Amino acid sequence: MTSVNESEKQPTLLEQMGGVSGLLFSSLPVVVFVLVNAFAGLMPAIWSALGFSVVIGIVLAMRKGSIQPAVSAVFGVGIAAFIAYRTGDAKGFFLFGIWQSLVYGGVFVLSILVRWPLAGVIWSFLNGQGTAWRKDKANVRDYDIATLVWALVFISRFVVQRWLYDEASVGWLAAARLAMGYPLMAVALVATVWAVRRSDKRLKATLAREEEENREAEERLRAQGESNIYDKMLDVSTDADQRPDHARADVRADVRAEDRANTKD
Repeated sequence: MTSVNESEKQPTLLEQMGGVSGLLFSSLPVVVFVLVNAFAGLMPAIWSALGFSVVIGIVLAMRKGSIQPAVSAVFGVGIAAFIAYRTGDAKGFFLFGIWQSLVYGGVFVLSILVRWPLAGVIWSFLNGQGTAWRKDKANVRDYDIATLVWALVFISRFVVQRWLYDEASVGWLAAARLAMGYPLMAVALVATVWAVRRSDKRLKATLAREEEENREAEERLRAQGESNIYDKMLDVSTDADQRPDHARADVRADVRAEDRANTKD
């Protein structure tokens, strides 16, 4: 009963990311950066975004929630702020995320080409399910589709945001980053869940079929063993019946003599 309750209480992916509030908090540093940059300049925007990321971490920790979104935000904002500082341009704040999307998209496409779709690899790693799903071509195909959706998400981010970067549109860059962030990730997650459910259904059917085959094989072996024993008993009986009459008479005489000797004793 305890294990069942513990499995029911396991946090979902959304809960691990801090819930809806965690997702919103992790997006706010970008908004703060753009607003402060518009009114006060680059350096105040950099420090405001970094400071706001730290505040997010403190707020989430005090609420005993997950600080994963805050940690990710501080790390990402830190790199983005450093690039903006080095380039001396506000649009540099988005450069790291733009090229990161291209790298991620390329990795997802490469995983499809080598027949190790990352959607399946990552899911099986997180859930400890091993690589049994790769034995079924249909499972690999479904995970290929889910992985392709992820690749399209990252590549579309790169294409759109790179174009906006070249246009030096900081405000539209921020809008594109937010609009193409979690909403597109939700689409990719839906595709992944679709692939996972289809794969799990096939794996369960395969497991049930293997168990049935093993059961039938055991029954055949058991029946064969019983048949062999019966055949041996028939062979012994046949050998006894085929003995000469005088040999059987001698055996009966020996048995009677042994009985008399036992009676005298």
